[in-house]
Amino acid sequence: MAWLDIITPGYSALGLGVGFLVGLTGVGGGSLMTPLLMLLFGISPLTAVGTDLLCACITKVGGTLVHGLSGSIDWKITGLLAIGSVPATAVTLLVLYCLREYGGGGSQLISAILGAALIVTALSLVLRQRILAWSLRYFGELSPDTAARLTVATGALLGVLVSVSSIGAGAIGCTVLLLLYPRLPVARIVGSDIAHAVPLTLLAGLGHWWLGSVDWQMLISLLIGSLPGVVIGSYTSSHIPDRILRPILATTLAVVGGKLLG
Repeated sequence: MAWLDIITPGYSALGLGVGFLVGLTGVGGGSLMTPLLMLLFGISPLTAVGTDLLCACITKVGGTLVHGLSGSIDWKITGLLAIGSVPATAVTLLVLYCLREYGGGGSQLISAILGAALIVTALSLVLRQRILAWSLRYFGELSPDTAARLTVATGALLGVLVSVSSIGAGAIGCTVLLLLYPRLPVARIVGSDIAHAVPLTLLAGLGHWWLGSVDWQMLISLLIGSLPGVVIGSYTSSHIPDRILRPILATTLAVVGGKLLG
């Protein structure tokens, strides 16, 4: 059939593997999909980021629906994150456009930021509990106004990171929110972060479409693998201890990040 001609098995296999990891651990989508598209298939950084952003948006819509129905989204936190991320995303996309048009250095910048973001993500996965304990010991619990301001700032940081590298909305976002709202249940932290990731990745993805850096054929192939992969991984996650999964994922991210920086 004609529609089968647009499917690339290699992309679908990558989508399946990454989707499986996302279902297992809750992170790893942008952290692995974008760099592996670059390293395994030779996709340009801008195209890898743009295509992965729309792929992430579509897959996280389902997660938002599940968390929304279960009441595990704090919409105030989601809104504060968006106040920071939306303008930061718009400005970052404009900078990427200028780099592409006038500087030609966009690819090198993205590769460098991508590698650094992967290593930071890996550290946040391994050291999350230590970071939380240290923060509570030395800073205590923040006032509501201070937490709100820092949430907006966090949104701005995520807007820049996600627009440039497609990384940050998962592990980094959750780690910072846990520091800002230590009394909030983890499920509401994760739900709020996922809900914020949908408009963030949609806006950033549409911006990359405007830049001409979205490969629609690749996107379809990735989704064919990632959607069932997320379901399978989510089912399997209850059978594999988190203490085993997190070090494996963190090591993978650190190795891939080191390759990009090297």
